[in-house]
Amino acid sequence: MIIIGCDYHPGFQQIAYVDTETGELQERALQHREEAEKFYRELAAQGLQVRVGMEASGHARWFERLLAELNVELWIGDAAEIRTKRVRKQKTDRQDAQLILKLMLKDDFPQIWVPSWENRDLRQLLWHRHRMVQARTRLMNQLQAMALNEGLRCKKRLRREAGRQQLEAFRLAPWASRRRQDLLELLDRLNPTIAELTQAIEREVEKCPEARRLQTHPGVGPLTALAFVLIIGKADRFRCGKQIASYLGLVPLEDSSGSRRRLGHITKQGNSLLRFLLVEAAQVTVRSDPGWRSKYHHLMMRRGRKIAKVAMARRLAVRMYWMMRKGWNYEQLKSSVRTRDNSYQAMV
Repeated sequence: MIIIGCDYHPGFQQIAYVDTETGELQERALQHREEAEKFYRELAAQGLQVRVGMEASGHARWFERLLAELNVELWIGDAAEIRTKRVRKQKTDRQDAQLILKLMLKDDFPQIWVPSWENRDLRQLLWHRHRMVQARTRLMNQLQAMALNEGLRCKKRLRREAGRQQLEAFRLAPWASRRRQDLLELLDRLNPTIAELTQAIEREVEKCPEARRLQTHPGVGPLTALAFVLIIGKADRFRCGKQIASYLGLVPLEDSSGSRRRLGHITKQGNSLLRFLLVEAAQVTVRSDPGWRSKYHHLMMRRGRKIAKVAMARRLAVRMYWMMRKGWNYEQLKSSVRTRDNSYQAMV
């Protein structure tokens, strides 16, 4: 069996590999893509069993597809944990590849869960729609600024036909008029694209029972439900709600020592898209649920609006996690919460 420790870079990869039968150790630097692809195809052609280990990184989709095509086993490790296992203060590409190989040989490689190709492709759908909506928001902000400069303060009415007609009726200088025309044309092209992507997301939700159950929670729409299912993956990977909050970067950064405890802003180490969607969904839940509204206003008075929004997003994430793990809908979740509260009051 050939075991390969790979230090991956966008332009090349440094590898250290050993043949477990002969014990022969070799090192190479492979340029992307031709040289690296030739090397792995030659190994596969020899009928050898190959295992490759690398740190989690971006810009490696082609490499992962190549190894899957060649039936090469790929281990992806937690880069932060691998870094903590480095003893020497020196750091080079050769030493990184040797460290990964050493951890794999010792069976101490911190392997992480990797989503399927279907999962990753659906994430691209979510990201694409999110970026299109952001682009539309930037266009609308520019049009709002143009309207304000002409004395028209219409806010959301600018999205309607009447507001648009008012904006188009203004007599502007030649280049300002050209800018208005171009912005409106871009907006007209974006709206059908966003609508099409939204319909595609709704169709994917219909195919996913877990996402449909999450949608029963107030404030959770198709986009948030599908994003939660795709990014969390297997709910049993986590033991409790605290781990979910940490995974999504919704816990405060802590720098404590001895009797001193210092908490900072949230870590933001998780998926930024899901964190954004949870904050937005939590605000909708606050508007529709009296219990959440009371909790939100209490936190807002004590800690401020921003911290209260994040706290409610964390609460929503934990609830969605338990719904996903237990296979509950919203009514079953409420029943479980009431039973727990009644048991606690009986004990008191």
